[in-house]
Amino acid sequence: MKPIIKITIIDFLISGLGFAGLMAGYDYSQGIGFRLWDFIFRASFFGFFMTLISKYTFKKK
Repeated sequence: MKPIIKITIIDFLISGLGFAGLMAGYDYSQGIGFRLWDFIFRASFFGFFMTLISKYTFKKK
């Protein structure tokens, strides 16, 4: 597997799941509770945009 693909996958998982986990914790503290579809939506979109940024940065080096 090429290094850029590894970095892309790892960045997607870490940033997306990390952000979605923090936001789920915030929602839970506000009394909203855990909503699976919000978690998936936040993880996928935030992970996607962070992956684009890291891929651009990696190619620039």
